[in-house]
Amino acid sequence: MKKQLLLLPLAAMLTVGCGGNKGTESGVTEKTLSGLDPQAFVSVVDGDTTGLYQLRNADAEVCITNYGGRIVSIMVDDREGNPRDVVIGLDSVQAYFPQNNLTDFGAAIGRYANRINQGKFSIDGKEYDLPKNNFGHCLHGGGEMGQLGWQYRVYKATQPNDTTLVLTLHSPDGDNGFPGNVDATVTYTLSSPARLTINYEATTDAPTIVNLTNHSYFNLSGKPGSTVDLHLLEINAEGFTPVDSTFMTTGEIASVAGTPFDFRTAKAVGKDINAENEQIKNANGYDHNFVLATGGSLDVAAATLESPESGIVLNVYTNEPGIQFYSGNFLDGSIKEKHGVAVPMRGALCLETQHYPDSPNKPQWPSTVLRPGETYRSTCVFDFSVND
Repeated sequence: MKKQLLLLPLAAMLTVGCGGNKGTESGVTEKTLSGLDPQAFVSVVDGDTTGLYQLRNADAEVCITNYGGRIVSIMVDDREGNPRDVVIGLDSVQAYFPQNNLTDFGAAIGRYANRINQGKFSIDGKEYDLPKNNFGHCLHGGGEMGQLGWQYRVYKATQPNDTTLVLTLHSPDGDNGFPGNVDATVTYTLSSPARLTINYEATTDAPTIVNLTNHSYFNLSGKPGSTVDLHLLEINAEGFTPVDSTFMTTGEIASVAGTPFDFRTAKAVGKDINAENEQIKNANGYDHNFVLATGGSLDVAAATLESPESGIVLNVYTNEPGIQFYSGNFLDGSIKEKHGVAVPMRGALCLETQHYPDSPNKPQWPSTVLRPGETYRSTCVFDFSVND
């Protein structure tokens, strides 16, 4: 990465940004290291302007659009020192519009990541109804046309420096049925050598529920069109939350021991993905919340992912109690990512740091209730390195 960055003209390094306020207003159209055209991300949605923003240091380039707070590309070096793009993203902001693709690629998810049973929950004895967009449940805050979650909203963007992007969003009382006015901030910070930290904050003026996450799809090989079956994955969890045939958590916390869900020691993602196991069959692979054994420490890795082909390693850190591992089971080649390459089944995987699914209806689990005077805070760190 350092070699490629040094080859860029100084003027380009100072003005391009990744589009957004730096690139588009100056008329600069140079493509990013990942090959993105900043002009393709300039649009107006419901009166708000979208753009592409770049975080950059000597070791990494991260491009983010304020449409849905989506990470579009992450460029890091492989074991040979060659930069590779390790997340699935699309070539333009229009490609992310729901009428074109209903996808969560790279998005900042809200108000509630994951599923809420039958789209119903209660706070202080009052029941609320939410959009039902996934087997009769509410998934990721709603995802059908007219009832879209935050992944289809335009965040206000501020970029104070080359390594920080601050996105803010106001979600009004009654937004998709959720109570309370919520003001949320998502801050992306790139630090050396290749460490992306995402800090979430939210406040409310009435009791509500909040559970935010990033929904990036990772393929650390950096080879578009390949699968993650041979990626090595380790998850620091003794238990997971089983689901029924509609992907809804049952309320049980089951031990991973002796099951395909035992990732306490690194193993290939595809090793047990077709096992004769009810939970595997229910999800057509992995789409489960793992109960982390990290105690909420940001100093202990929640998960480690490695591509043996590229040597790129991703360590995930979080203060959240859970992480959703989704193995890309429903990718089917119908969506074309950057540079027109179709994303195959299991062409990428997700590691979503969050509270457990359906926590509002499971009082035995950590609460997701946010009340006036409180501040919701959550941190996720994607730390990249290389295994020689």
